[in-house]
Amino acid sequence: MAHEIEVLNEAGFTLDADLLCAAATCVLNQEHVTADSAMTIVISDDAHVASLNKQYRGIGAATDILSFPADAPPIAIPDELPYLGDLIIAYPYASAQAAREGHVLSQSLALLVVHGTLHLLGYDHDSPEQRASMWQAQATALATLGIPLDYVPTLENSVDDHHG
Repeated sequence: MAHEIEVLNEAGFTLDADLLCAAATCVLNQEHVTADSAMTIVISDDAHVASLNKQYRGIGAATDILSFPADAPPIAIPDELPYLGDLIIAYPYASAQAAREGHVLSQSLALLVVHGTLHLLGYDHDSPEQRASMWQAQATALATLGIPLDYVPTLENSVDDHHG
């Protein structure tokens, strides 16, 4: 059974949804997450992401991606896959960031999905040890996906960290 990854792109932004799913699947497989799990990638606008950032992190600005890990359900829900959480990507923000850095947008978005999926799985970068572990897992996934590692410093220098 495959991971169930839904891409919600209600605004109809131009993107490669298959690549985003492949990026998430790559991380889930790499981290040996059971195949019967689900997550959602929401492609949104800057205003929506800024409001979520303000609500959950107290930062009144857009950022490229927010990760919202699911709370572990106290009991398994029959006929429902274990839910990992949601990634919310601010498409205009991420698009401008990629253009500014001269990066291919589809690869930049895939990097954000890799990064966000690692957050859903409990990775973080708020200490040097955690950061080293997360960056290693991220580098492995990017190599598998064929995304240049030089895309990472852009992510590293973007607004603060990326979780809700």
